[in-house]
Amino acid sequence: MKDLFTTGEAAKVCKVSQQTIIRCFDSGRLKGFRVPGSKFRRIPLQSLVKFMKDNNIPLDTLDSGKRKILVVDDDAEIVELIVDVLGRDGRFETKTASSGYEAGIATQRYRPELILLDYMLPDVNGNIVCQTIRENPEFENIKIIIVSGVVKQDEIDRLLKSGAQDFIKKPFDIAELIDRISSALQIK
Repeated sequence: MKDLFTTGEAAKVCKVSQQTIIRCFDSGRLKGFRVPGSKFRRIPLQSLVKFMKDNNIPLDTLDSGKRKILVVDDDAEIVELIVDVLGRDGRFETKTASSGYEAGIATQRYRPELILLDYMLPDVNGNIVCQTIRENPEFENIKIIIVSGVVKQDEIDRLLKSGAQDFIKKPFDIAELIDRISSALQIK
């Protein structure tokens, strides 16, 4: 998928005229930048997505239409299981990360709608990842579901306070996992 759009490309994606995109850009409603030394405007992907969401423009012309999920877990078997299940469901596109550091990079690049996050990662715990994501206004709409088997109720409460929407205990039921993801993303 492209990371940068011209006004003409953005107009096609949004199914509006190029002039409409230019007016929105010039008024500041659509964020971007001008190419130095020219009049050409460029719109970063995340700005276009925000503009589309703010204006109730369907995102289906932007990508596959599948909901983007980042699976963060250092257990390769769990990751493989989740990716396989979500892939077979057909409504989800997935990327994976096995540490908090990788999760940060993947969140920045991939811009998931939802993160399935293991609590105990090799470099940091889920609280830190949640707090870091929540501190960035660009990620305010990302849903986070913690998936873990080593958490006590007070730790669950702290995770929910640090920005997670939900908690699923390992081992989990596949149908319940899909239901919780669907609920968080408001998919029927």
